[in-house]
Amino acid sequence: MQGEQPVVIPGEDGSNLVPSVVAIPEPKTVIVGHAARAHLTTTPDKVIYSAKRLMGRGLEDIQEELALFPFRIAEDVQPGEVLRIQLGDQQFTPPEISAQVLRRLKKNAERYLGTAVTKAVITVPAYFNDAQRQATKDAGRMAGLEVMRLVNEPTAAALAYGLDRQKDGIVAVYDLGGGTFDISILKLHEGIFEVIATNGDTHLGGDDIDNLLIAIALDDLHGDLNVDYRKHPEVVQAIRREVIDAKIALSSQQMARISVDLPDGKVYRREITREQFEQIIQQVIDRTKGPCLQALKDADLQPEQIDEVVLVGGSTRIPLVRRLTDELFHLGARGKKPHTELNPDEVVALGAAVQAHILEGGSAATEDMLLLDVTPLSLGIEALGGVVAKIVQRNSTIPASATEHFTTGVDGQTNVAIHVVQGERELAKDCRSLARFDLKGIPPMTAGLPRIEVKFLIDANGILHVSAREQRSGKEAEIEVKPTYGLTDEQVETMILDSFDNAEEDFQQRQLIEARNEANTILSAVEKAPANAAWNLLSDEERSQIALVSEELRLLKDGDNLELLRAGTGALDKATRRFAELMMEGAVASALHGETMESAGEKLGEGPTAPHPFAPAEIKRDSAE
Repeated sequence: MQGEQPVVIPGEDGSNLVPSVVAIPEPKTVIVGHAARAHLTTTPDKVIYSAKRLMGRGLEDIQEELALFPFRIAEDVQPGEVLRIQLGDQQFTPPEISAQVLRRLKKNAERYLGTAVTKAVITVPAYFNDAQRQATKDAGRMAGLEVMRLVNEPTAAALAYGLDRQKDGIVAVYDLGGGTFDISILKLHEGIFEVIATNGDTHLGGDDIDNLLIAIALDDLHGDLNVDYRKHPEVVQAIRREVIDAKIALSSQQMARISVDLPDGKVYRREITREQFEQIIQQVIDRTKGPCLQALKDADLQPEQIDEVVLVGGSTRIPLVRRLTDELFHLGARGKKPHTELNPDEVVALGAAVQAHILEGGSAATEDMLLLDVTPLSLGIEALGGVVAKIVQRNSTIPASATEHFTTGVDGQTNVAIHVVQGERELAKDCRSLARFDLKGIPPMTAGLPRIEVKFLIDANGILHVSAREQRSGKEAEIEVKPTYGLTDEQVETMILDSFDNAEEDFQQRQLIEARNEANTILSAVEKAPANAAWNLLSDEERSQIALVSEELRLLKDGDNLELLRAGTGALDKATRRFAELMMEGAVASALHGETMESAGEKLGEGPTAPHPFAPAEIKRDSAE
C-alpha cells in the first residue's frame, strides 16, 4: 500500500507481471517468469507453465491435454495420487512448482521494500475445493511464507474496486483467467463485502482458447505441410507463442498473422480475422453462461438487479467476452458498461494488498472494511442408510461453524465411523468422499441413548476441520480434512447440476430410507417391550393389537411404498402410545425413589419417541464468527 492506494510491485525487468512459467534447465537452476518463456522453444521438456491448473487434479483428468503440454507426467504416478511432473531427470508436484513462482514474488517484494517478507495473502479461484486450497497453503509454506489468508479471486477484485468507490449495491465479478473461470455475486454495504453466491469451472480459461487455435495450426502442419509435430516439441511451443500473440492482437485489431519457421526450411503462415477467431472460441466463451445463471439463481436475483459488473482476468479483454457479459446482465439496455478501469491482470493482486492491509490493522481507508466469503459446495456426513446429513450448506458465509447431533443405531455400540462428504446430492455414494475417522471408546449403551455432537468448522481460508464428541462420556475425536487431491473437474462442474437433475429421485429415495429407519427403530423398541414392567400393565387386547400392527409393519418395511410404510409406522406409534406413557411414569417413579433418570432411561431402552439412530436428533447452527 502506498498511502491509501494499493500498487503492484514490479520485477527486476520492470514488468508488473510474472508469468507462471518455471524452467529448470539443470539441477538447482530455477528460472521463473519472462526469462523462463525463452526455454519453451529451446528445452521444452524442462519447462512447465500454468501449474495452478494441475492443482487438485488426477492423472485421468489431463489425458486430453498431455499432447499439448511441453512436459510429461512421471510414469509411476497412479490414479488418485498427487501429480508429479517430469522435468528432465527431476520430478516436481504442482505445489512445488507454485512455490517457485511465490519465491520469485517474495524476492521481488523484498528487493523493492528493502526488508524481509514472511507473510502473505494469497488469492485462489473461488471454486477451488478444500484440497486445492490446502495445496496452495502448502506451496506458500514451501516458499517461506506464512499464509495469513486465502482470498477468493473475485472477492479480491471487488475489494480493489470498493476501496475507490465505497458505495452500496450488488456486484457481479466475472473472472476469466488463464486456467479457471469464476463468477461471484457480492453485496456491498457500508464497507462490508459479503459474497452471497459463487459458481465456476476449474477447467476453463484462456488456455482452452490457446489450445483450440494450436489444434487448428497443428492440423494444418500435419495435412498441408506433412510435418510430424510430435517429433518436434519446439514447433508446438513456437506455435503456442504465436497464437497467444495473435489472440492478444485480435482484442484491438481486426486481423492477425501467425508465422512459424519449421524444420527443413519450411514456414507455416496463416492469417486469422477477428470474425474467424470469435467463431472458433464461441464454444469456450459460451461455457461461462451456465455458472453465471446458476449464481444468479442461488442469489435469488434477476440480471437487472446487478448494479455493477467487474471484469477480471486477461481473457476478459476479448471483445466477444465483453459482449457476452453485456447480454447476460442486460447492461447495455440500462446504459451501463462492465468495469474495466483497473488492469484485469492486476486487479486481483491489488485486492490482496487491500486484504493484507485490513489484517494488519489498516488505515482510515480500510479500518471499516470487512470481507465475508462463502464456501462453494455443501459439506456433511453420511448417516444411517447412506443418506447425507448436510451440516454446512453451499454458499454459507465463512468463517463458519455448524453443529448437529446424532445417536447410535445398534445396542452396545462403542465406535462410530464419521464419513465426511462434499456435494449436493442426497446420498453419500453420489458425493465426493473427503475423509473418514472414528470416534472410539463410547461406553456401551442402548441404541439411541448416546448423544454425539458433530461440529464442522470452516476457517477463513475455507479449510475444513471436523470434530465429534459423545456428550455423556466426553469422548472426542477430530480431523483436519486434507485429501490427497481434490475433486476431479467433472465432479466439481457437475455436482450442483446433478443435484438439480436428480433432485426429485434423490429426495424420494432419502424419504424411503428415513421411513425405513423410523420403522426399524419402533420395531426394535417393541421387541424389547415384554422385558419392561410397564408391558404387564397393558390389557391382553392392547398387547394383541401391538403384535398385529408390528407384524404388518415388518412386512411393509422392506418394500418401496412410502405411503404404506408411513401409515404402518403411524399405526404402530398410535398402538404403543399408552405403553410409552406407562414407561415414562415408571421412569419418573424410579427417579423419585432415588434412581437417576439416566440409569432409569438405560433400563427403559429406546421408546417409540426416541431419536432415530444416527439420524439428526437436534440441529443447532451457530452464526459465523
